[in-house]
Amino acid sequence: MNDKIYNVLVLCTGNSARSIMAEALINTIGKGRFRAYSAGSHPAGAVNPFALEQAKQAGYPTDGLRSKSWDEFAGPDAPHMDFVITVCDNAAGEVCPIWPGHPITAHWGFEDPAKAEGSDEEKRHVFAKVCRQISTRVQLFCALPIDKLDHNAIKREVNEIGQVLKD
Repeated sequence: MNDKIYNVLVLCTGNSARSIMAEALINTIGKGRFRAYSAGSHPAGAVNPFALEQAKQAGYPTDGLRSKSWDEFAGPDAPHMDFVITVCDNAAGEVCPIWPGHPITAHWGFEDPAKAEGSDEEKRHVFAKVCRQISTRVQLFCALPIDKLDHNAIKREVNEIGQVLKD
């Protein structure tokens, strides 16, 4: 049995919704096998309250969640990342820092629930839908037999998860 804890950095431009929910879901569904962090290229400075609701519903403590820059994870004192996953198309197209250790990278695009319009209930519905989509991919990711696959197979599998139907 492999006792390694895999570090995962989830990136989005604003780090206020999708990447926050993915961080919470990976840390919850991963059951200690994964340690997820989230960050943004241009952090919004605050976590969207609907994203916090979704994290709470997943059973994840939200007191430490904050919108932060990806620069925090590019320095020499940052945790070594095994995976870097972008969850928005803008972040996927940006020039990222060079991550120490050359982690496996993938893009799992999701619509931006923070752009949802309408009543709070309508926004909540969009956040719940996107959170379910993220959860589906996170479940597939956390079930991968990473310790039994070679680097290329892991990369292929993580990329394929990004192609899974969203709903």
